[in-house]
Amino acid sequence: MQLKKHIIIGASLLCAATTAQVYANDKFVSEDIFQLEYAGDPQISPDGKKIVYVRSGYDIMKDGNKRSFWLYDLKSGQHTPLFSDEHNYSQPTWSPDSQKIAFTSNKSGSNQLHVYWLAQDKQALLTQLPKSVGDLTWSHDAEHIAFTMSIPEGKSAFAKSVKLPKKPKGADWSKPVKVIEKARYQADGAGFLEPAYRHVFVIPVSGGTPRQLTSGNYQHRGPLAWDPTNTKVVFSSDRHDEWEYRTTESDLYEINVKTGELTQLTDLPGRESNPHYAKDADELAFIARDNAPVPYINSTLSVLDLDDKSVKHLTEKLDRSVADFKWFGDGDFVIQYDDFGKRKLAKVSSRGKVTDLTDTVSGTSIGRPYVSGSFSMARNGAIAYTTGSEYRPADLGYLYKGKNKTLTSLNEDVLGHKKLGKVHELNVKSQFDGQAIQGWYITPPDFDESKQYPLMVEIHGGPHLAYGPSFTAELQRYAAEGYVVVYVNYRGSTSYGKDFALLLDGKYSSKEDFADHNTAVDAMIEKGFIDKDNLFIAGGSAGGIATAYAVGLTNRFNAAAITKPVINWLSKTLTADSYIGQIRNQFPGMPWDNVEHYWQRSPLSLVGNVTTPSLIMTGEEDRRTPISESEQFYQALKLRKVDTVLIRVPGSPHGIAGRPSRMISKIEYTLAWFNQYKK
Repeated sequence: MQLKKHIIIGASLLCAATTAQVYANDKFVSEDIFQLEYAGDPQISPDGKKIVYVRSGYDIMKDGNKRSFWLYDLKSGQHTPLFSDEHNYSQPTWSPDSQKIAFTSNKSGSNQLHVYWLAQDKQALLTQLPKSVGDLTWSHDAEHIAFTMSIPEGKSAFAKSVKLPKKPKGADWSKPVKVIEKARYQADGAGFLEPAYRHVFVIPVSGGTPRQLTSGNYQHRGPLAWDPTNTKVVFSSDRHDEWEYRTTESDLYEINVKTGELTQLTDLPGRESNPHYAKDADELAFIARDNAPVPYINSTLSVLDLDDKSVKHLTEKLDRSVADFKWFGDGDFVIQYDDFGKRKLAKVSSRGKVTDLTDTVSGTSIGRPYVSGSFSMARNGAIAYTTGSEYRPADLGYLYKGKNKTLTSLNEDVLGHKKLGKVHELNVKSQFDGQAIQGWYITPPDFDESKQYPLMVEIHGGPHLAYGPSFTAELQRYAAEGYVVVYVNYRGSTSYGKDFALLLDGKYSSKEDFADHNTAVDAMIEKGFIDKDNLFIAGGSAGGIATAYAVGLTNRFNAAAITKPVINWLSKTLTADSYIGQIRNQFPGMPWDNVEHYWQRSPLSLVGNVTTPSLIMTGEEDRRTPISESEQFYQALKLRKVDTVLIRVPGSPHGIAGRPSRMISKIEYTLAWFNQYKK
């Protein structure tokens, strides 16, 4: 209770600070988070003359995200707002003639399709549908737009058969029961799912009624692709009767817009998606991922010959996962992939030769330093992309004929006068088996290596994700308070190849990944500026699991901050939204048949060893790592009389940092907890 009282008082004082006082501070403070912005979804016009992008920031009054469109003219250098008001804008999509932009916005109350004519400075609302639309795709003649939308299934036969008495007029009865019958019945951030099926639609740009192209109780997903004759649309779907249980399967289908004729184009083991036709329509490029029952598989750039139906996997020797691609010239491509903690763009020849173009795609993950970013390409090969650094979120980048240029400076107003922590690379060999582990550490502003600093270990989620030398509001905030922060891409992380990612197969969490973090701690202490009596550990999601597991293996840390963890795999896999795929891909079988395996990987199995004071924080609406997991650990630690506190985040799903105030709460509660246990 004493801690809670101190935090509430501190928060009140922060809110009372004047604007002048906030901006007089030369170090990064939590209030600065509200002022951060970043460029996202940069879309260069097909003629290579303009770039429209989503400018994202935070609304301090509504405690939410705000997304506007900005336009950059590459000839004049003019940078102007296109749509910047109280509404949110997303999915900017150029017409092939570079004269129009399709987009979605909530201006009409829900996320609907709009089109903007640049020369006329006019816009039109094209859809007024009951559900949000997505996957906007122009026909090549710019006459039609294809998109996807979910169609509710309605009540099942069982639900319709139930006979309930009629409620008297004015009666105050409980809310109706919810009937759940589907295998996939919940999703983090969405809650309990209304039974619905996603379908492909087409609408004339000149206006009219959207026409549904697909049918059947299946999920038909984008990205979509029009064939060069504007008569067919390609999508991805698993049209198998058992599709709900097949989380690793989908094929490419082509539907004739006029006749409705459906043709299956691929039938490979696994998932095919993101189709793009060649100009002469003789080939279809796509992303392929096989269906091996393992937690990580590389996605490859593949090409289907539409005449002989043969498939070439162009990047199978790259040993990295291709996330996106564009056709470039005759048979060549530009791809996006992650490598050693950085996101890269590279050219790929028709024979699979990879030539890197840039490794500075970054900056669209504000809270923690996850590898992130995206790109688009014009017909002349010019590329627009998000470019960031260790010290700045994403700006608008431009790459043409081998030359890179940063076009914007969105955060100089808030960060230009701030002293940020310096980011350093760290490379160690794990004490477990000598495996090479890459990481980074941040030293506080005004760092003096002759002094001693507390060390904080921060563990990323996933585990099949990666940190990198990218801007991070959370870790910079810890550094501003005097902590050296170290974070590594432990075994299981992406961007190091398939074999490295699979080192955690069946061992997440375990002594092995703990050894990777523990090695980093020892390496930092050897540098001479770490106070070995003030060591702290924190992590979220998979990082929360690793943190909870670590304090069951060692008592070397003064305190721990465990965010949205899994504590008991037996209960997690039967209560979370990811259970179908997770059981198949990460475990040897069903929980009731493999109790010992599930239990050994659960932090709860080690709770009898824990003496480390532990803060546990989880969103009350989290369906990926349900708060019941955190409650189990909290109650177990209380029963053992270990210092612990449970922080419940009202209304929050798994992404606690999705709202700025929640990100700030996560940071400041962690700091307050650690400060209690400094020696």
